[in-house]
Amino acid sequence: MASKNVERLLNVIMTIGSRRRIDRAKLFSVIPDYANAVSDQAAERMFERDKAAILELGLPLATERDLLDENTVYYRIETARSGAVLDLTTEEYTVLLAASRAWDAAAAGGAARRVRSKLLSLGHDADPDLLRRTPRGAVESLPVLSPLLDAVVGGRTVRFTYRATHGAPSERRVEPWVVGVHEGHWYVYGWDLDRAAPRLFRASRIESFPADIAAAQQPRPEDTDLSGVLERMLDSDERDSAVLRAVPYKALSLRDRAGAALDAELLTLPSLPRPAARRLLLGDIRWVQLLEPTAWREELAQVLSSIADLHAQEPQLSGLEAATGRPTPRIRLTPQSGDHLSRLISAASYVLSRGEADLAELAEALAITEKQLVTDLQVLFVCGDMGDGWEDLIEAEWEHGTVRVRNAEPLRRALSLSAVEITALLAGLAALEPVAGQAERTVASARAKLLAGATGDPAASVPVPTRSDLADAISADEMAARTADRAESVLAAVHVALRADPGTESGADSGQLVIRYSSSDRPGTSVRRIRPLRIESDGVRSYLLADCELAGAERRFRLDRVVEILPPDTEMGRAEAGEQPALAGRVEGEVWLRLAPAGQWIAESFGAAEMRDGGDGEAFARLDAPLLAPLVDAVLESAGAAEVLAPRDLRDTIVTVARDGAVRHTS
Repeated sequence: MASKNVERLLNVIMTIGSRRRIDRAKLFSVIPDYANAVSDQAAERMFERDKAAILELGLPLATERDLLDENTVYYRIETARSGAVLDLTTEEYTVLLAASRAWDAAAAGGAARRVRSKLLSLGHDADPDLLRRTPRGAVESLPVLSPLLDAVVGGRTVRFTYRATHGAPSERRVEPWVVGVHEGHWYVYGWDLDRAAPRLFRASRIESFPADIAAAQQPRPEDTDLSGVLERMLDSDERDSAVLRAVPYKALSLRDRAGAALDAELLTLPSLPRPAARRLLLGDIRWVQLLEPTAWREELAQVLSSIADLHAQEPQLSGLEAATGRPTPRIRLTPQSGDHLSRLISAASYVLSRGEADLAELAEALAITEKQLVTDLQVLFVCGDMGDGWEDLIEAEWEHGTVRVRNAEPLRRALSLSAVEITALLAGLAALEPVAGQAERTVASARAKLLAGATGDPAASVPVPTRSDLADAISADEMAARTADRAESVLAAVHVALRADPGTESGADSGQLVIRYSSSDRPGTSVRRIRPLRIESDGVRSYLLADCELAGAERRFRLDRVVEILPPDTEMGRAEAGEQPALAGRVEGEVWLRLAPAGQWIAESFGAAEMRDGGDGEAFARLDAPLLAPLVDAVLESAGAAEVLAPRDLRDTIVTVARDGAVRHTS
């Protein structure tokens, strides 16, 4: 059920909004909580908090004094709109709704929950076809994001518990400058008060809800770019352009960086710092051989030999047995009355703008259960305009699965977006952009309207960061792939197929495609005839879910591994066996890893089911049935900072792959 605060706020909004204006004395006499307060001062404090909540919600509450009597104060809700209430086309509204779906509202907290409800209050109908072609869950959602975004926009200092890769959690006091996404993971960059220096924090390692403690004092640098900060961390005085030999149709991200053809054997990478180049090459070492520089080639051989030698020995399990279990952080989220209230108003506005709505469809639109929606409607039923007695309440009914709302016209208004909520939508738009296809212009125009709305929003006294410095949810190799003709042509064909009429005989217009697919877990490529169903995301990569004729079932294809679209009459075929071993499927059962600080990113990337802490910053991670090929690549990419402890056959696989790579770099 709703809290008492939510019912009071809804009654205040209905009472003020039902008339041209109402004086303060009348309002205090008809709202039961004010009238029954223990003192006039208590009622005043309660009303001041309620005013702040209503303004934060996005309703234009105005105050004016009587010209003849300064002691008489009137309140009204402006009918003329101002601030970030957006004039959107159906297409723009759809991509913004899709951007709000990029967040897991249950995990992300206030901003993510509110922004979806407020969009629904605009009264638009989304384009169902365009909405179907946009992925869900494209942005990693964490409960700490809302207070961090609040701190950036409001210029505040926050305190939180942070577990760095080198040991135990510690309390940090930070003035956040920018919150953004890099390679699917959220980071916050700002001034660390205790270290008196700029620091970068990975949001998933924050183990407490950030508490607002003070106003920020340190001047914020202009044009703070998160990608630039991360690149500087991997920078080195030693830079060079690597020349390598690659298996055709493999090492796709390296090919995109080099601008090389899909079947080219020799690739030349742009000039890169040695640490960054080494990590990129190790991650794709099964498919590449570094030719130049010679010193880098020798280093790769040494690293791979060391990994093979380590895994050829019997694992040392004493550290795992002595390690202490790491408790799973439980960040408590306090339910906010503003979140619930915005949902109630949006539900009423949504139904009023349509006359009636299907119960199941409305619940899905609000991202709540039908049971929660009925509870919300029951709250509306007991609230209303208190100024004319108890008879003037909102009427809500939901019999037979159809929702109707009457006598709630003051709620039929769009809720404006705050700077923080605009920020959340900008992050979602950035995540949609790699798969926008023909809707790319719509994404761009929706972003422009968001930013224009932000400049007119009184809450946006601090400029809202743009996509370039706030939220780039596309990883570096995906950005390169996106500019390539291959990625553009594949995505265009997929979007045509998703819109297709199944009655057409063949080709993309029929909803069918013939693709060449390069899997990361086996040599060669396969040719498959598919019917695309929808685009999905896991927060880092975009995937195409499709009916696959060759497999006779639904299959999930990583979009950046669809290397080309083939003619409709091309014969289907599976990948042929190659020199490299196939690493298909998942590892059966549990996998235990020993992780040095530099390798602890693997536990986060694979969603470790259990963590234990050893000495000197060492950690142990248990993974349940992880995908084999990505895990092998990650262990090699860590350059010795990760060791597989169990199972034994996985250690043997690491030995085989690492030694094969070492041989290719010493011959």
